[in-house]
Amino acid sequence: MSELITADLVDLDLSAATKDAAARSLAERMVAAHRVTDLDGFLADVAAREAQMPTGLDGGIGIPHCRSEHVTAPTLAFGRSAAGIDFGAADGPADLIFLIAAPAGADDDHLTILSGLARRLMDPEFTAALRAGTDPAAVAALIRGEEPTEEPAPEEERAEETETAEAAGSVPFRIVAVTSCPTGIAHTYMAAESLTAAGRAEGVEVTVETQGSGGFQKLDPAVIAAADAVIWAHDVEVREKTRFRGKPVVDVGVKAGINRPAELIAEARRKAERGEIAALSEADGGGGSGDGGGDGSGADHAHFGVRLRTYLMSGVSYMVPFVAAGGLLIALSFAIGGYEIASAKSVADHFVWGEADSWAALLNQIGSAAFAFLVPVLAGYIAYGMADRPALVPGFVGGSIALTVNAGFLGGLVAGLLAGAVVMAIQRVPVHATLRGIMPVLVIPLIASAVVGFLMFIVVGKPIASLQNALTDWLNGLSGSNAVILGVVLGLMMCFDMGGPLNKVAYAFAVGGLADPTDGSLKVMAAVMAAGMVPPLAMALATTVRKKLFTKTERENGRAAWVLGASFITEGAIPFAAADPLRVIPSVMAGGAVTGALSMAFGATLRAPHGGVFVVPLIGEPFLYLLAIAAGTLVATALVVLLKGARRAAPDPAGEAGATGSDDSRVTVAA
Repeated sequence: MSELITADLVDLDLSAATKDAAARSLAERMVAAHRVTDLDGFLADVAAREAQMPTGLDGGIGIPHCRSEHVTAPTLAFGRSAAGIDFGAADGPADLIFLIAAPAGADDDHLTILSGLARRLMDPEFTAALRAGTDPAAVAALIRGEEPTEEPAPEEERAEETETAEAAGSVPFRIVAVTSCPTGIAHTYMAAESLTAAGRAEGVEVTVETQGSGGFQKLDPAVIAAADAVIWAHDVEVREKTRFRGKPVVDVGVKAGINRPAELIAEARRKAERGEIAALSEADGGGGSGDGGGDGSGADHAHFGVRLRTYLMSGVSYMVPFVAAGGLLIALSFAIGGYEIASAKSVADHFVWGEADSWAALLNQIGSAAFAFLVPVLAGYIAYGMADRPALVPGFVGGSIALTVNAGFLGGLVAGLLAGAVVMAIQRVPVHATLRGIMPVLVIPLIASAVVGFLMFIVVGKPIASLQNALTDWLNGLSGSNAVILGVVLGLMMCFDMGGPLNKVAYAFAVGGLADPTDGSLKVMAAVMAAGMVPPLAMALATTVRKKLFTKTERENGRAAWVLGASFITEGAIPFAAADPLRVIPSVMAGGAVTGALSMAFGATLRAPHGGVFVVPLIGEPFLYLLAIAAGTLVATALVVLLKGARRAAPDPAGEAGATGSDDSRVTVAA
C-alpha cells in the first residue's frame, strides 16, 4: 500500500461538479506523479468501465476504477467533495471519491492491495476518519493503513466467535458466498466485506469466495458442505456452480451484496427454514426457479431473463472464434478461386503447390472444417453456461444432431437449452453419497445425452428443421420493403448498446446464417457489419467537423474512433455514449438504421463474419456497401452535431469551458 497513494494524490477540497470532472481532476494528479502516461486514454477507459455499471455506493462513496494500458503502476487517488458528486448511488451524491487505476496486467499482489482498500471502505470508522481528516499526508497514511489497530482481523474474529459458540453447545448459521463484478477490482471485495460484517452483526458465520479478475481461491469443500445456505452477489457468471448443489441459493447482483447484506442473510435463513434444501437437492446452484434474491416478486422473472441471455451469450461467445476463423478462410478461398472452389476435390488427395486453385481449395476446406463445429459448440456452451461441465457432452451431442436433422442454428439453440435443462433436472435428484463422485463424469453425461438425443431426433428436431427452412426461404425471398425493414431493425439493434446484448443478438442472428449460407443470409451479414461500423465513424467525423462541441478528451477519442470504426469495433463509440447518452445513442441508432436499410436495398452481400475495410474485397456490391456506410455515418454525424449544438446554445452549468479551453466560450454564440 505504501506505493499506492501519497499526499500528492489526495485532494481534500475537490471542487469538481460532475463525475467526469472528478475523474479528470484526480487523474491529473496521477499523471503528475508519473503513474499515468496518457490522461485522455486513461479517462476513456474509466468512462468505458463506468458505462458498464455506475460506481457509486451507498454511504457517500464513489469508486471509479479501471484497468488500463496507460497505467504504469497500481495507483489510488482520493478526493473529498463538500458538495457531493453523483456517481449513481441510490442514496445520493458521494463525498468520498477513490479513483483506482490498475495496469492492464496487474498481478495478484496488486489486486490484494486494492481488495484490502475495498474491504476497509465498509468500515464506518474508516470513512468517518476520512471525512474528518485535514492533512493530505495524514489521510494518505490512513488509507495506507499505517495507523496501529488493536482490533483482531475479521478472520480471527470469526474464528473466535465460532469457537465460543461451539463451546457453548450451539452452532451458528453458516453461509458461503461468492462475489464478483466485471472488473474484479473493487465491488467484488466490498461485497465480500459487507456480507462478512453483516454476518458478524447477525451472529452468522459467513465465508466468502471472491471471484475477481485476477483469479480466485476456491472455498474449502468442507466449508461448503457445512454451509446452511449460499449467497451469490455477482455481475458475471459464478464459476464452478456445481460445488454448491444441494443448498438454498440467494442470487443477486454484486451491489445488493454491498448495500443490503443483512437482507440477503435474512433471505438465506428463510430459504433454509422453508425447507428449500430438499427442493434443490443436487441442483447446480441455480437458485431454484430463477431466484433473484428473492422476494417472490416479478423481479425474479426479470432476473431469469437476464440469466437466459447470459446462457445464450455464453454459447455465442465460444462460437464466434470458430465462425471468424472458418468464415474468413472460406471468404478468402472464394476471393482466390471463385465460388466454384467449394466443389473442389479433397486437398488430401489432390494438391499442387504451384496452383492457386489448390491453395484456395485448401483454405476452403479448412474453413469448412472449422464451420462444422459451429452449431455443436454453440449448443455445448449454452448447456455449459446453464449447468457447468456435466452439460458439455449432451450439449455437443444435441448440437451435432441438430446438423444431422438439418435444424441448423435454431436447432443448436434449442439443443443447448434442452441439454442444460435436462442436466439441471438430473442434478436435482437425490443420490447416495457414494454415487456423487461418478455423477458428473459418467451418469449425468450418459443419461442426459440419451434424453437430449431422443428429443432432438424424435420430438423437436423435425419441427425446428421446418422452421429453419421457412426462415431460410423468407430470407431468400426478401425484396423491396421487407428487406429494408429488416435492415432497419438490425441497424437499430447493432447501434443501441454498441457491443451489448442487443448488438450481440443481431450479430448472432447474422453469423448463424453463415452455417448454411444463402443469398438472403449473406445480405443480412453485410447489413449487420455495415451498421456496426457507423457509431465510431460518426463520432470520429463529428469531432472532426465540429471540434468545439466536444471536450479535449472526446476529440482525442474521436481520432482513435476512425481506426476503430474502420475495423468494425463498435465499442469505439462507448466513451461518447457514456458521456452523453441522450444525444449520442439516438443519433447513431438513426445512422445505423439508414445503413442497414440501404445495404439490404442495394443487395450487398458478405461471406465473412466480420466488418471493416479489410473485408471489402469479399463483399458483393462493394461500392454500394461503402455508400450505405457513408450515408449512415453522415446521418448520425448530423444528428449528433445538431443535438449537441442545441445543448450548447444554453448556458452550461457544469462550466465545461474549463475542460475545452477558451474556444468553448464562442460555441454558445455560434450554435
